[in-house]
Amino acid sequence: MMLHSTLSLFAYGLLSSKLALAAPLFGIGDRLSDSDATSATPDDVLNGLIRPAQFSRVAYCSSAAVTSWQCGPPCDALGNDIDVFQAGGDDGLVPMYFIAHDPSQDTIVVAHQGTEPENFLSVLNDVQFFLEDLNTTRFTSAEGKDIQVHNGFQKTFERTADGVLSGVLNGLATKGASKILVTGHSLGAAIASLDAMMLKQEVDPSIEITTALFGLPRVGNQEWADFVDEQLGGQLTRVSNQDDPVPIVPPRTIGFRHPSGEIHINAVDDNGEATDVVTCEGQENSECSAGNTVLTASVSNHLGPYFDDISFGGDACPL
Repeated sequence: MMLHSTLSLFAYGLLSSKLALAAPLFGIGDRLSDSDATSATPDDVLNGLIRPAQFSRVAYCSSAAVTSWQCGPPCDALGNDIDVFQAGGDDGLVPMYFIAHDPSQDTIVVAHQGTEPENFLSVLNDVQFFLEDLNTTRFTSAEGKDIQVHNGFQKTFERTADGVLSGVLNGLATKGASKILVTGHSLGAAIASLDAMMLKQEVDPSIEITTALFGLPRVGNQEWADFVDEQLGGQLTRVSNQDDPVPIVPPRTIGFRHPSGEIHINAVDDNGEATDVVTCEGQENSECSAGNTVLTASVSNHLGPYFDDISFGGDACPL
């Protein structure tokens, strides 16, 4: 399917939610920001996000191409020493994910595929906008905190959580890595945020967990956002791109809220290089994605490019 068709279907999937919200889906009137302070993002921070973005791009490739590390330019960009030791998903109810050892970074990588708009089942995962209680049997440290998350995201997370946890623990034991990277784009970013919180309570505290999320939708309520900030703090970064509407859904008017850690791309040049990138103070910053509305929304910004000419989606990895 050509890119314009894919984008049209994604926009339709977002706009055809079965909820009839009093506030528009993309957040007109949803300007409940808690900050407008920003600062220029240092080059070393941006450079540190390129490798996670490359792994998130690879998650859109087929399982066969990923496990054999024969996915063309997306794999080539990361080098030939990546050891993928677990992969799963069906591109539908269970989006593609993989777990790999990145020896050059001494890291176990968990990467989740995002929403592939031409796959209707994946779109359905995104439009179930209901808050439900976080599963405190799995997230025991959340007991009694009134935390709620998007029910579709939690259901999708649960389909792979046990496999991800066992795979990461096995990788740490057999590969000798001292760090974990959890990454993903779109729906994959939402699932990655839940993965990171699960891993934070399950792995040895000496293991450094970094979470890099691209085009993250809102995952849970205020209590969830605060819980993420408390547990992951400065080790979580969420990158939003220009007028992407996805970071402002589901809307705050029905109780959803982002954690802190946003980096916002204001402009990208014709070579796919980000030319104006800011670090955003607070959880919801009016000078960053929280300031986006349907009037300026660009679904193509959701796919990219973000920086270093990195875009996401099936067209970014056709193998």
